[in-house]
Amino acid sequence: MSRYTGPVWKKSRRLGISLTGTGKELDRRPYAPGQHGPNQRKKISEYGLQMQEKQKLRFMYGLNERQFRNLFEKAGRMKGVHGENFMILLESRLDNLVYRLGFARTRRQARQLVNHGHVTVDGRRVDIPSYLVEPGQTIGLREKSQNLDIVKEALEVNSFVPEYLTFDADKKEGTYTRYPERSELPAEINESFIVEFYSR
Repeated sequence: MSRYTGPVWKKSRRLGISLTGTGKELDRRPYAPGQHGPNQRKKISEYGLQMQEKQKLRFMYGLNERQFRNLFEKAGRMKGVHGENFMILLESRLDNLVYRLGFARTRRQARQLVNHGHVTVDGRRVDIPSYLVEPGQTIGLREKSQNLDIVKEALEVNSFVPEYLTFDADKKEGTYTRYPERSELPAEINESFIVEFYSR
């Protein structure tokens, strides 16, 4: 199954969650798309809820099904709570941390920056969006990439950097100081549904 690249706003409204991270999709019409949007009263089955939660998280981080499943299985081999570990691994992806540091306005944009070779980890160029960053590693931009318009624009609007990252605005680099705690990750996701979905 390929990565979803269709209309993100419609998908956001269908799932009731902001996939771009800006929240704009739900400001205007906070209900599902379609002719009966505001009045839909569908009762969702347990399987449906599990599936919906999985899709929310998958679209939020922009992964295809195979990548998502592989990361889920990797989380299951780690010590601790499976669902929480999975959320932490998703957050540790390079494209996500580029987005969290404010180098890009969306995760999709961040993935492009990584793909096109603009991003470095510990000073070395890494062009794999799924690269898992370890605590202590530093994420930066190549010198010639620091003046890209999309980076400048993103840094102008982004003032919030999560506590598990430190950001040096002068050097345009940030360090992943520690793994995030569950309370610092998307609260609108119930990851236990996703564990149940894959355990069927």
